[in-house]
Amino acid sequence: CTVLGIPRNTTLSLLDSTGAMVSIDPTIVKWYEFELFCVVPSYTFLPTDKEELFQNVLTQVAEQFSRAFKINELKTEVTNRVAMLEKRVERESHSTVSVCVFISPQRRSSLLHHSDSNFLDDKKKLTPRRDVPSYPKYHLSQETVEALRHPTFDVWQWETNEMLSCLEHMYNDLDLVKGFNMNPITLKSWLLCIHDNYQVNPFHNFRHCFCVTQMMYSMICLCSLQEIFTQVDILILMTAAVCHDLQHPGYNNTYQINARTELAVRYNDISPLENHHCAVAFQIFSQPDCNIFSTFDAEAFKQIRQGIITLILATDMARHGEILDSFKHKVDRFDFSDEEHVTCLKMVLIKCCDISNEVRPMEVAEPWVDCLLEEYFMQSDREKAESLPVAPFMDREKVTKPTAQIGFIKFVLIPMFETVMKLFPQIDKVMIQPLRESRDRYEELKQIDDAMREEEGKPTNLYQGMST
Repeated sequence: CTVLGIPRNTTLSLLDSTGAMVSIDPTIVKWYEFELFCVVPSYTFLPTDKEELFQNVLTQVAEQFSRAFKINELKTEVTNRVAMLEKRVERESHSTVSVCVFISPQRRSSLLHHSDSNFLDDKKKLTPRRDVPSYPKYHLSQETVEALRHPTFDVWQWETNEMLSCLEHMYNDLDLVKGFNMNPITLKSWLLCIHDNYQVNPFHNFRHCFCVTQMMYSMICLCSLQEIFTQVDILILMTAAVCHDLQHPGYNNTYQINARTELAVRYNDISPLENHHCAVAFQIFSQPDCNIFSTFDAEAFKQIRQGIITLILATDMARHGEILDSFKHKVDRFDFSDEEHVTCLKMVLIKCCDISNEVRPMEVAEPWVDCLLEEYFMQSDREKAESLPVAPFMDREKVTKPTAQIGFIKFVLIPMFETVMKLFPQIDKVMIQPLRESRDRYEELKQIDDAMREEEGKPTNLYQGMST
């Protein structure tokens, strides 16, 4: 059509040398092998003025649409993004190749063919093996690296892959990877499996795991614990923090025991959740591609295992008074060369980190209260439905945020952190002072709440205590 100078989509006819119309079909080559043909339009008239005007209008409309929707700009942007993605894929492929050199043929075979593991015949399965464990790598800026070392770190800003990268950085920064000759791939695989074994609860989820571990890391940095503890102690502290709430179902020990759940029956009503967290942790470690302790001999592994179990079991708030009293009796004559003293301190440290949200800035701490209350309300609703006892601090009809926090900060958090301060005075300004400010703020909110209730003629909520 272009050669003939006629409009596109014009119907054409094929004529032979006599002017007769030829049918266009597969037999044309056979019957007209030596014929010359003539191609002509099916009509002999040129487009009318109206048709030309219509075509011009369509052309103008198309151009206006292109400008209005910035089609050319979109084409350019898509082209640029595709080019960026191609470069990123190329970089990632090089990174993957460099990482793969750490995997031996035997290890690769294990990763590919090892069967899934069950936990004590439960229906829940641990995460399946991965060949080369990977998550979108987040490159930590120097600002992030520095912020990670402080209790003020905002744990809400980060996506899953970023939190995993931060955890990986902590292990490297504390020299746990090189110091204990950990395989970097094993560390990555273990962290991915840890993430997959935290449930999607309002509070007890992977972000809480990250929050507790980051606080432990910041305390190690702030209190210079690497100068006091052995590297094995540091490894135990960090790893216990990572594993301390694995597969938490969102319902606490009181519910497990009262409802006579499978966990309560299995562990004879003795810290059923904490025992379960420990069991899951070491089921994960039993997988070759997740065993970050593979370079330790049997005796060293036994020591690490016992240390991690001791710390995770210490997070049961039912044991809070017992553990804190034991630490108070030791703190005035504390001996860092005494294994019993050091173990007690480590138990208190993980307890501090586990319930440390109010140490953080208000804008970071307060959303955690909402998350915890949401989880508590879910439990109390279920307890009411099952005719089980309901704790006042979990009852949505009785508790408010100020009343929930005041007693917890005054009678649990501040006394425990002040006791730790006797050994590490440097935590006063960055940890205890924020706790006092948080207590004062919630007391002011309670006064406002009480005044409003008094005006409305409603009874004041008398409960002032809660625990995780």
